[in-house]
Amino acid sequence: MKRTKRIVIGLSTFFACMILVVPRDYAADLHRPPNTPDTIDRGHAFFANNCGICHGADAHGGDKAPDLNTGRFKHATSDQDLFSVITHGVPGTIMPANNLPAEQVWAIVTYLRSTVAADHSGLKGDKEAGKQLFWNGGKCANCHMVNGLGGVLGPDLSQVGQTRTAQYLTQKIRDPNKKLTIGFHEPNADYVVPISNSTVTVVTKLGKRVTGVPKNEDTFSIQMIGTDNEIYNFIKSDLKGITHEQKSLMPAFTDSDLNDVAVNDLLAYLTSLHRGGQ
Repeated sequence: MKRTKRIVIGLSTFFACMILVVPRDYAADLHRPPNTPDTIDRGHAFFANNCGICHGADAHGGDKAPDLNTGRFKHATSDQDLFSVITHGVPGTIMPANNLPAEQVWAIVTYLRSTVAADHSGLKGDKEAGKQLFWNGGKCANCHMVNGLGGVLGPDLSQVGQTRTAQYLTQKIRDPNKKLTIGFHEPNADYVVPISNSTVTVVTKLGKRVTGVPKNEDTFSIQMIGTDNEIYNFIKSDLKGITHEQKSLMPAFTDSDLNDVAVNDLLAYLTSLHRGGQ
C-alpha cells in the first residue's frame, strides 16, 4: 500500500512539474482571432498605438527599434515566441513588457506576419493589363502613389506586394469601408487628436468646404490632404466646423465597375510591387 501511495505521489509531482515548465500559454491561445483582413487592420491599429513610437507606425523601424517587415525576428521564431516577446518584453533591452489583452497581442502578431511578402504564385491575372488599368484607367493612380508617381490622397502602394496579401487587397478594392482602422496615437500623447482611417470635412468661416484625409490634428490646428491631392493647414479658430466620418474616400468597386478578370489583373500588378520593384 505504501509503495502504491509513493507511486501516486511521484506521478502527481511529475505531472505538476510538466505543467510548470510548459512554455506555451494555452489560455492565451484561446483568445487568438482568425487571420482575416479585419484582424490585420485591428492589429495594425494596436501596433501603431502601442509599438509605433519605437518601431514606426507601419513597423518599418525607428530611431529606437528595428524594422519588423523582414519576417526575421532576433528574439522570436514562432508566433508563440512573438506573443511572448510582446507580452514579457526582452530583458536587457529597451523592449518593455506590455499588459495588453491576449486578443490584442494576437492581432498584432497577425499584423506583423501580414507585412511579410506572401506567396502570390497562384494568381492568374495579367500583370501588364493590371499595370495599364492602374495607371490609365483613372481608378487608382489619381489617389495612390507608386515609386514617386501618382496621387498622395491614398496610401503609397510602392511596396504593397511585400506587405499585403491578395485576399486583403481584394477586400479593400471591393469594400474599402469594411472595418476601418480605429484612431491611434502615441502613448501618453493625450494632447493629440487620434488619427484614424477616415474622412474629414472642414468649412471655413468664409464658407470654403474642403474634404479629404486627416494627417495631423491637435487642439489648435488640423492638417489634411484634400481630394485634389493638395495639403491644407487650418487654424481651428478660422473654421466654422470640422466633421470626422468613419468612412473611406475610396469608392467600392463592384463587379459592374471591375469584373473579376480586371480585379485579378490588378492584383497581379499590385502584388508585384516591392522594394526596388517597378
